[in-house]
Amino acid sequence: MTTPEQPLAGAGLDTVAVRAGTRKTEEGEHSEALFLTSSYVFGSAQEAADRFSGEQPGNVYSRYTNPTVRAFEERIAALEGAEAAVATASGMAAILSTCMALLEVGDHVLCSRSVFGTTTVLFTKYLQKFGVGVTFVEPTDYSGWEEAFQPNSKLVFVETPSNPLCEVVDIQRLATLSHARDCLLIVDNCFCTPALQRPLELGADLIIHSATKYIDGQGRCLGGVVAGPKALTDEVLAFIRSAGPSLSPFNAWVFLKGLETLRLRMEAHSRNALALAQWLGNQPAVETVFYAGLETHPGHELAARQQSAFGGVLSFRVKGGKAEAWKVIDSARILSLTANLGDAKSTIVHPATTTHGRLTPEQRLEAGITDNLIRVAVGLEDIKDIQQDLQRGLSQL
Repeated sequence: MTTPEQPLAGAGLDTVAVRAGTRKTEEGEHSEALFLTSSYVFGSAQEAADRFSGEQPGNVYSRYTNPTVRAFEERIAALEGAEAAVATASGMAAILSTCMALLEVGDHVLCSRSVFGTTTVLFTKYLQKFGVGVTFVEPTDYSGWEEAFQPNSKLVFVETPSNPLCEVVDIQRLATLSHARDCLLIVDNCFCTPALQRPLELGADLIIHSATKYIDGQGRCLGGVVAGPKALTDEVLAFIRSAGPSLSPFNAWVFLKGLETLRLRMEAHSRNALALAQWLGNQPAVETVFYAGLETHPGHELAARQQSAFGGVLSFRVKGGKAEAWKVIDSARILSLTANLGDAKSTIVHPATTTHGRLTPEQRLEAGITDNLIRVAVGLEDIKDIQQDLQRGLSQL
């Protein structure tokens, strides 16, 4: 039996990140307990029936009820200022579960053209196969958003900042447009996390995270989460209960530990990323730097209003093409060549042939994913070492 600690009304974000959702068993453990069990024993047949029907609260089966996972969900909800949250096996599972729960045949989705490549594939290859229409819109073209709405539109999906060009969407403005047409606005808050941005306060209806990224913070586990009004997250939970894209208790426990240092890490990532972006802007071999922390970025003022810092991801175009981009990437000795981000270790990747490699050449061109584009998720190493690692390749161009 577990009991929640006292509520944290009015507590600061750091306190919430450490304490929210914490439960104690009769053992009196200080760290959160890890419940590695597939099922739960009931005291009687009546109790089992009441648990399965939902008449009595409590654990039933770890596919959709587990104390460790519930603690993680409650902590994310508290950090995002949400009524509730539901965890999933990955960030993509969070997007899929939300769409499956809230859409039906004949519905229409508006999606930013600048999203993670796999998100685009999910919408175009799979949702459309089941009768859901999708229209992609330039993220900052608000007249384009207005024109794209259809009578059957139900959801609007955006990343802000976007992956990998760091485009910034005016959440409040897009929420107003969406709600005027009875559409829900879903914001992928993966790049910022609630430490830097809280989309619900700006009018978004649901927030989605790949917890694999900054929520973990050390590249250890896969997971996702959806946060928002309980009426909506309950629909997502009902799908998860039936389909099973559930978060494992162990991964939830790891994420709880990651959340304890979330703000400290995000501020450090942001400092390093800004310093790297400024340095890259002065390198002769660099054509363009994409990072909202730069005053030259078209979304800088908006990002400064709706974020508390600018995050740890940036991208840049080198002078040349794929060969030159690959030379910079292959010359790195400290940065890890991997498509993941949000790690304490800096990572580097070529989006056109990895994260966005399943898009058609036309889709990549429309999304600004050129062959000379490199994405760096700036980690927590000494910034001078990160700069020197990139200089090794840039000096060869």
